[in-house]
Amino acid sequence: MVFFSRFFKPVQTGVPILKSSIAPRLYLVGGLIGGSIGAYYMLDARSAVHEYVFCPLIRTFTDAEEGHRLGVNLLKYGLTPKLLDEDLHPDYDQILGVNVFGTKLRSPVGLAAGLDKDGEGIDSLFDCGFSYVEIGSITPEPQPGNEKPRFFRLPKDDAVINRYGFNSTGHFNVISTLRLRFNKFFQRFQSHDETPCSMAFRPGKLLGINLGKNKTGDEITDYVKGVQRLGPYADVLIINVSSPNTPGLRDLQNEEKLTKLLTTVVQERDTLKTNMIGKKPPVLVKVAPDLTEPEIESIASSAKQAQIDGIIISNTTIQRPTDKLITTDQQLIQQTGGLSGKPLKPISLQALRTLRKYTKDSNLVLIGCGGISSGKDALEFGKAGATFVELYTAFAYRGPGLPGKIRDELVAELKKEGKTWSEIIGQDDP
Repeated sequence: MVFFSRFFKPVQTGVPILKSSIAPRLYLVGGLIGGSIGAYYMLDARSAVHEYVFCPLIRTFTDAEEGHRLGVNLLKYGLTPKLLDEDLHPDYDQILGVNVFGTKLRSPVGLAAGLDKDGEGIDSLFDCGFSYVEIGSITPEPQPGNEKPRFFRLPKDDAVINRYGFNSTGHFNVISTLRLRFNKFFQRFQSHDETPCSMAFRPGKLLGINLGKNKTGDEITDYVKGVQRLGPYADVLIINVSSPNTPGLRDLQNEEKLTKLLTTVVQERDTLKTNMIGKKPPVLVKVAPDLTEPEIESIASSAKQAQIDGIIISNTTIQRPTDKLITTDQQLIQQTGGLSGKPLKPISLQALRTLRKYTKDSNLVLIGCGGISSGKDALEFGKAGATFVELYTAFAYRGPGLPGKIRDELVAELKKEGKTWSEIIGQDDP
C-alpha cells in the first residue's frame, strides 16, 4: 500500500487517479510502446493490413496504371514492408531450396518481369521475400509504349489486361540505376573483404534482366545490344519474344527465326564472358501460352539447338477464357492486350506440361509463370516441371506479404507429402 500510495491519491468517489507527476510519463511510455508495435506491424510484409486495407485503398482511388506507378514509387523509395522473419526459418531453406544456374535459391518463388520495368525497386522486392527478381522488359532506346488507357483491372477475377507496348526508359537510363546500385553494394562487400555471391547481393537470390526490342527496332540487333549493355549487371538474361503488344514480336517464336536469334544472343553472351562479379549469365527465352503443341515442340527444338539455358513459360494470353471469367463486362473483357492473373493459370500450366514433354531429356531449366497466387498453385507448376515459379498479377492485388504467404503454404504442402521442392520437380511426368 505504501508503494501504490506514491502514485495514487484518493478522491471523493473513492477511485484513485494518477498523480500529475507520473501520468504524462506513463502516457508517453504507453504511446511509444503502442507506436512501436504499430510501426512493427506496418513494416512487416506479413501484416494483413497491406492486403486488406492498403491494396484495396489504392485500387479504389487510382486507375490501373496510376496504381502501378504508385506501387513502383513506394518500392523505389523503400516505403514498402519487409519479410521480417525470412531468416528465422532455417528449415524453409532446406525444404524450399533449389539449385539453379549455379546458385541455391532460398525458395522457388520469384517475381516476373513487367512490374518493375526500369529496375527502380529491386532491393525492396527482394526484401518482400522473392528469391528471384526479374526487371524489364527494357528496350535499347526509350519509347513511350502504346497510348493510354492501356492497363485494365478485372478485380472480380484477380486479373488484369495490359497493352503497355514495351514502355521503357531505355538501356542507358536503366544502366545508370544499376551502376549506382552496384557501386553501393560492391563497396560494402569490399570493405569486409568479401565477394558478392550474385548481382542480387543477397545469398540465395538472383537478379534477372528481361530484354525487349523497340517497336521499329531490328529483331536481332536490339537483343544483342541488351546483352552487351545490360549483361554486366545480370545474373540471368531473358529474351522476351512473347509480348502480344509489340507488332510482329511473337513472329520471332517461329523455329527458324528463334533459333537464329537465340544462337546469336548466346554467341554475344559468350563474347561478354562474365558479369561484373565474374559469373557467366545464363540465357533464357520467354514464350507465350497461346501456342499449339507443334509450336511448343519447335520452341524446345530451337532452345536445344541454340544451347540456351532455360525457358520461361508463359507470358500473358490473348485468349479470353469466358468460362473461367467472373467479369461479365464485355467491353472490358474485349480490351486489346494480354490477360494475366488467375484465369491464365490453366492455360500456362498446360503449356508448361506440353513443353516439359519435349525438354525433360535436356538440361533446359523451365520456369513456370502465369496465374500463380498460392502455395498449391506453385506446387502444381513444380510437379509439372518448373524449377521455380514467377508471380506478378497476384502480387499486385495482394501486396507485399504474398511471397511470404506462398512460402508458408508451400512448406506446409511439402511437409504433408514428406518431400522437398527439389524432389517434386517434374513429379507428374508420365
